[in-house]
Amino acid sequence: MQALTNRAKEVSREPMTFMERLYLPNIVKGMAITFSHIFKKQPTIQYPEQKREFSPVFRGLHVLNRDAEGRENCTACGLCAVACPAEAITMEAAERMPGEEHLYREEKYAAKYEINMLRCIFCGLCEEACPKDAIYLSETFAPANFTRKGFIYGKNDLLIPNKNTAPEEYAAARGAARV
Repeated sequence: MQALTNRAKEVSREPMTFMERLYLPNIVKGMAITFSHIFKKQPTIQYPEQKREFSPVFRGLHVLNRDAEGRENCTACGLCAVACPAEAITMEAAERMPGEEHLYREEKYAAKYEINMLRCIFCGLCEEACPKDAIYLSETFAPANFTRKGFIYGKNDLLIPNKNTAPEEYAAARGAARV
């Protein structure tokens, strides 16, 4: 290995030939590459008419699950928010009012539940941390939006419709309606 010195290195530059000064060979090579791409299969998908095939392990939009009777599964334990490496989940727990306990399984519920989709990295750790299987990543992908506020999904946006009262919306939220 050579020791570093403060000496300048001399670089010899040979004069360019006539063909190199014309740049014609390089232009011809570039045009050949461009024309070769014309005859290749186009990677573009015409979206509304054609749907893209997703991987079986695709993780899409978050959904808050309900039980068989249509009640919320989330008890606001906070394990999903703690497990989230991007700190995209925020929640506030509240207790049920007296007299409401017979309508629900748990005395605690999530009064506020928000996921910032701009921070979310779709890792699925929130899904694994939940002891009640209240949150999961569905097979639908998050729609585009024009504002930052549009990417912060609240509890009403995430809560899956009741499968007994709205079966079509339930199937669409689970991703089953996607072609």
